[in-house]
Amino acid sequence: MSNSSSVTEFLLLAFADTRELQLLHFALFLGIYLAALLGNGLILSAIACDHRLHTPMYFFLLNLALLDLGCISTTLPKAMANALWDTKAISYQGCAVQVLFFVFLIGAEYSLLTVMAYDRYVAICKPLHYRSLLGSRACGQMAAAAWGSGFLNAVLHTANTFSLPLCHGNAVEQFFCEIPQILKLSCSDAYLREVGALVFSIFLAFACFVFIVVSYVQIFRAVLRMPSEQGKHKAFSTCLPHLAMASLFVSTAIFAYLKPPSISSPSLDLVVSLLYSVVPPAVNPLIYSMRKQELKHAVRKLFPYMLLKHP
Repeated sequence: MSNSSSVTEFLLLAFADTRELQLLHFALFLGIYLAALLGNGLILSAIACDHRLHTPMYFFLLNLALLDLGCISTTLPKAMANALWDTKAISYQGCAVQVLFFVFLIGAEYSLLTVMAYDRYVAICKPLHYRSLLGSRACGQMAAAAWGSGFLNAVLHTANTFSLPLCHGNAVEQFFCEIPQILKLSCSDAYLREVGALVFSIFLAFACFVFIVVSYVQIFRAVLRMPSEQGKHKAFSTCLPHLAMASLFVSTAIFAYLKPPSISSPSLDLVVSLLYSVVPPAVNPLIYSMRKQELKHAVRKLFPYMLLKHP
């Protein structure tokens, strides 16, 4: 029986069989990737350069932009290279590294979204306590906890997954190395250990989602008591997209990792993985940041500065 040591590479899912469609997918992914790089890069630059944005909310947005850049850079470049060069291969070590970084960044991002929901709750429901509850030290500790929990979670799942013996080939039915797809290649009951770890992680993610929902429910209740219609509209237009993106993120991720094999198919798996791995990093800059007037103003100020620096 072959095991993981005999597998030197994995074959990722090809998006199309014809060369023309492969190049079309490459162009589509390139456009999405460049949009994500531009949007998140502008956010990072604007927040770093404008001292007026050195507040808890924008500190968390800066961390979110970093995580989004890392997340989409872990999956799309390899998929684009495979489409461009008409190949499917990824080395065993490359697959392990991809799983480690992807799970790390996804887990850290979800923890950060939970922290950001708490930030908005305190800002709207307990404004008098905002500075005491979200000082610079507390914000640093919460961000560090988000990054740290994501890394520990990634190490656990990567070690569990790549210690399994594999005897069902090396074809991963996904455009990147995804844990559920690798578990399908295992021929040992030891994979149940990783399944148990996944269920535990999903349970924690669901608990965080409940916290996010409860936070926004409290925010909406506070907003409804506002006398100003303009204030209500601003709060709803900000919070509803946040809640919608968090819901999309957690629901598709849970479905991807816990769906029964009976309803699994390559096309369904592909759509679900795109919804939780590619769409959020590309859309988050619009949902969380570019709707804020202070950040828009800071981004506009960047362009004359860059022109002066590079005549």
